[in-house]
Order: sequence, then C-alpha cells, then structure tokens
Amino acid sequence: MLPQQTENWQYWHLRLRLLYTATAPGAASRTESTMNLDQYLPVLLFILVGVGVGVVPQVLGRLLGPVRPDSEKNSPYECGFEAFEDARMKFDVRYYLVAILFILFDLEIAFLFPWAVALKDVGALGFWSVMVFLGILVVGFIYEWKKGALDWE
Repeated sequence: MLPQQTENWQYWHLRLRLLYTATAPGAASRTESTMNLDQYLPVLLFILVGVGVGVVPQVLGRLLGPVRPDSEKNSPYECGFEAFEDARMKFDVRYYLVAILFILFDLEIAFLFPWAVALKDVGALGFWSVMVFLGILVVGFIYEWKKGALDWE
C-alpha cells in the first residue's frame, strides 16, 4: 500500500469503529464504566496491598510459628486480671484510665511533628499557636497528675 492509502484506510477504520461503538446498544454505558473503573485501579491496588501486608504475616506466623503455650505465656500481662476467667468479673478501671490518657497525650504530641517540619513556613503566628497548644497540654497534664489519675496504687 502507498502511504496515502494507508492513512486513508486507518482514517476510515477509525470512523467505522467510532460509529459502531456510538450506535451499539449500551455503548455509552460501556465506555463510561470502563473509564470510571480505570480511575479506581490505583485505589483497588492500594487496598489489596494493604490487606496483603496485614493478613499475610499473620497467616505465615500462624502456619510457621511454634505453638508451645506454657504458664508464663498464659499469665496476666499488664491488664491485671487472669486472661482465661469469667468475662463478667470486676476489675480495676484505672488501667483503662491510664491507657486512655496515654493515647490522648500520644496523639496530641503527634501533632508536633508536622509543625516541626513546617516551622520555617508557619512563621511567628504558627510558633505561638503551638506554644499555646503546648501550654494547655501541660496544664492538663499537671491537673491529671495532681488528681492522681496517673497513680497506679
């Protein structure tokens, strides 16, 4: 074929293909759904990788890890009560109070990392805003300390 005939053939082939897809039943929904699904492919891959990273090590640990329970492994650890007793037994609520306070202060301190990274960009207003935040945090910590919320006894 000559170059002009090749271009002409490609032109008509493309026109016929467009005409067929435009007049075929459900053509609009097919092309739109294909375009929309292509946009979600990175999200789907992210979910699959996340599930894989979370599930595969646990399955491998269950299949390949040794199972040798002894009295030391089954003893109470940090919670203060036996692990295999009645679930409705009374227990000290101070453990949960300390855990909630730890999570609260841990999350508040986590706000300092982005601030420290962007310290040059936030300027004096950003600096003093975080100082007020830290002041409130310290006042709350002192209040909890004085009330005895951090005492375990």
